[in-house]
Amino acid sequence: MKIAVIGCGRWGSLITWYLDRLGHDLTLYGRESSAHMARFLRERKNDLLSLPESVALTTKLSDVANAEVIVISIASQGLRGLWQELRTLELKNKIFVLCMKGIEIETGKRLSEISEEYADPSSQIAVWLGPGHVQEFYAGIPNCMVIDSKSEEVKKTLVDAFSGELIRFYYGMDLVGNEVGAAAKNVIGIAAGMLDGMKLSTLKGALMSRGTREIARLIDAMGGNELSAYGLCHLGDYEATVFSPYSHNRLFGERFITGEPCDFLAEGYYTVKALVGLSERYGVELPICQTIYNVLYEGADRDEALGALFHRSLKQEF
Repeated sequence: MKIAVIGCGRWGSLITWYLDRLGHDLTLYGRESSAHMARFLRERKNDLLSLPESVALTTKLSDVANAEVIVISIASQGLRGLWQELRTLELKNKIFVLCMKGIEIETGKRLSEISEEYADPSSQIAVWLGPGHVQEFYAGIPNCMVIDSKSEEVKKTLVDAFSGELIRFYYGMDLVGNEVGAAAKNVIGIAAGMLDGMKLSTLKGALMSRGTREIARLIDAMGGNELSAYGLCHLGDYEATVFSPYSHNRLFGERFITGEPCDFLAEGYYTVKALVGLSERYGVELPICQTIYNVLYEGADRDEALGALFHRSLKQEF
């Protein structure tokens, strides 16, 4: 299968490396201004992995036009801008696979919804979601992930083409729930990091339990299946987000508390703003998300805000 990957960051490069191992024809695109791509062009590697000579590297977006499948792995808030560029290529009969987790802040739209606004009707949209870190996959440690799409045929095509020893794919059954759950788990990751920074890691169990429950309520209100919050895309991704030293969101939360600098992308920082908007739109209470938003954006006292979160009025668990 001829596949193009847009985005040469740590996840885009891992996807390229992984799919090349499965025998597909891979092209990796990155902008000319990208330091990641500049290094790949010089050395064919980054700090985490090396790409073989079989992978074509390009800084011309038009070079993705010949691919059957176009995988997108960029910062979620930049997706609309990318689609505005892709639209000029007049791409038809493609499968676009979104490998990012986020919700557009301005509109509250899921990433597949944004993509449907721009993609030609002859093309299909899918998402690739679930737990896993580049460092672990590259070291040969396997995991389970999800492919979801409105098209059953597309799901089957991608699961068959993308499955290997490192990744076992499940067929997603709820695009709304899987996308919202995948985006929201990054916010829970930031909350977990804040607890680590405050030496309150023992509260992560309560955070996981209550975090899953509030996201389940939101998914249900948005028309998805609330059980999706308990699947691979949300609860199933907690180990990689809430506990892992490799999680950017967890590390961002921890460093926010300790005051250490952060020079990396933490999608949860943007997603929490979108979730608060969805909370208001759908009338669903999201106490954890609201608390993280208040600390990050409103300057709320972190000790007071997080303390209040775990001392809320007594109520039944379910």
